[in-house]
Amino acid sequence: MYRQAKYDEPLIFELGKKGRKAHIPPRCDFSRDKIKIPENMIRTTPPELPELHEGEVMRHYVRLSHMNYCIDVNTYPLGSCTMKYNPKINETLARSEKLMYMHPNQPVETAQGILEIIYELQVALANLAGLKYTTLQTPAGASGEYCGLALIKAYHEDNGDTQRDEIIAPDSSHGTNPASTVMNGMKLIEIKSREDGRVDMDALKAAVSDKTAGLMLTNPNTLGIFEDDIIEMSKIVKEAGGLLYYDGANFNAIVGKVRPGDMGYDVLHFNLHKTFGTPHGGGGPGSAAVCCNDLLEPYLPVPTIDYDKDKDYYFFNYDRPKSIGKLHGYHGNIAVALRAYAYIAALGFKGLVNTAEQAVLTANYAVRKLEKLDGFRIAGGKDIPRKHEGVLEATPFLRNYDVSGMDIAKMIISRGLHAPTVYFPLIAHEAWMVEPTENENKDRIDQYVDTVAEEMEKAKADPDYAHHAPTWTSVGRIDSGWSIRNLVVSYKILKDKREKGEYVP
Repeated sequence: MYRQAKYDEPLIFELGKKGRKAHIPPRCDFSRDKIKIPENMIRTTPPELPELHEGEVMRHYVRLSHMNYCIDVNTYPLGSCTMKYNPKINETLARSEKLMYMHPNQPVETAQGILEIIYELQVALANLAGLKYTTLQTPAGASGEYCGLALIKAYHEDNGDTQRDEIIAPDSSHGTNPASTVMNGMKLIEIKSREDGRVDMDALKAAVSDKTAGLMLTNPNTLGIFEDDIIEMSKIVKEAGGLLYYDGANFNAIVGKVRPGDMGYDVLHFNLHKTFGTPHGGGGPGSAAVCCNDLLEPYLPVPTIDYDKDKDYYFFNYDRPKSIGKLHGYHGNIAVALRAYAYIAALGFKGLVNTAEQAVLTANYAVRKLEKLDGFRIAGGKDIPRKHEGVLEATPFLRNYDVSGMDIAKMIISRGLHAPTVYFPLIAHEAWMVEPTENENKDRIDQYVDTVAEEMEKAKADPDYAHHAPTWTSVGRIDSGWSIRNLVVSYKILKDKREKGEYVP
C-alpha cells in the first residue's frame, strides 16, 4: 500500500528563483581558448541549475543530511551488513594530505611509505585468515568473490581439470554467491540446509563429483550458526578434487578466535567495512581483501605488492605469468584500506578478539530478548548459540494479527530506529536478521527491544496502523512494485509525470 509522506519537502529545483546568487567563484587564471573541447561536446544551452542564495543551499543540504540514518545517530542492527562504529581517528588518518595528494602513477621509489602500510595490512589480514598471501586490489565484497572463484577456476584449468565448472553453495548463502559463480562461467549447485540451519552433509556428499570446482560457504552461516562439520566438509570436497571458498561477510564473529585456513579453506575475501571498521554504505567506495594459500598464489591478480628484504624496498610485481590479470584500476581503494590498517593497529590482536566476543554476546542477548516477544520465533536450531547475528521469523505474528515482518520493520522506523535486514535469508519466513555488533551496550539493546514490543502491541490493536507505517518520515510507504517497474531517476521526468497527473509514489 502506498501512503503519502507526512510532509513534502520541496526539491532544490523548486526552491530556486531566477536572479538569486550564491558564492561567486574566483576568476579562472587561464584562458578558455586553451581548452580544446570537441565541437560535438560543447553545450549550446546552459545547464538547468537552480538559482539560490548560499544560505538556502546550506539549509537544503543540511536538511537532507537529517533525513539520512547512520550508525552515528542510533542503533543500526542490519544483519549480515555489520553496520559497526567507524572510529573517527581512522577518518583523520585517511584524509591526511600526505596521502590524499599522492598519485597512483608516481614512481615507486617515492611511494615507499604507503606501500609499506599496504604490505603490512596484507600480512596482518593473512595472519588472521590463516592463509599466506593477500591482494587488496578488489574494490568490494562481490568483486572479492569474483576474484576468489577466478583463482579456483584458473587453478583447475592449469591442472587440466577443465571439466570442473560447478560451485556448491548452501541455500542459505549470500545473494552475491550465485552471481559471482555465473560471472566466472561456472554453474551453481545449491544444497539444502537441515532443520537446525546447518548444511545437510548427505546433500553435500551427493553434490560432489568430478565436476566440482569448489564449495562456497561462510562460517558462521547466514543464520548466525557455526557450521561445526566444516572439517568433514573440507575432507569431502577435497577428496573429490575441489577447493573451499570462504565468504568473509561473517568474519566479525570469529576474528582472532579461529582462522578459515585452519578449517580447510583455500581462499577467502574480507569485507573491510564489515570487520575492520571502515564505512559501509552511501554508495562506496568499498574494499575487499582476498587471501589464499600456496595452491592459488600463482594466479593472484597483477600487480602484487611485494617486499625485497635485502634492499628494504617495496615494489609492484608484474612478473606473474599465471595471473588471472588485473581486476581493478590501480591498487585498490587505498583510503578504505588505510582505515582498516588504523583499526587493526589501534586494537591489536587482543582487541580484535574482544570485538568478536562482544559481537557474539550482544547478538545472542538481542535475539533471545526478541524471541520472547509474542509473534517471533527463532529460525534454525532453537537451542544452538548464535554468533554475530541471528534470524527471527515473524510468521506467528502474520498468522495471528495479519501484520508482516515488513510491517513491524516499518513501524520501528516511525520510532527513529533502523530496522534489521528483512526477508533474508530466503530459507527463513518473514525473516528478521538482527546484528547489533559489538558497539551496542545492554541499555541500547533493551531500548530497541522495548520499542519493537511497544509497536507490536499497537499493531495487535490496530493492524491498519502497521500497514501504513512509517508515518513521520520524509518518504512514506513506497509502492515497491510500481517503483521497480517504473524507475524515475530524473527530476525532470518526475516533474513531467506529476504535471500530467500521472501516479508517482
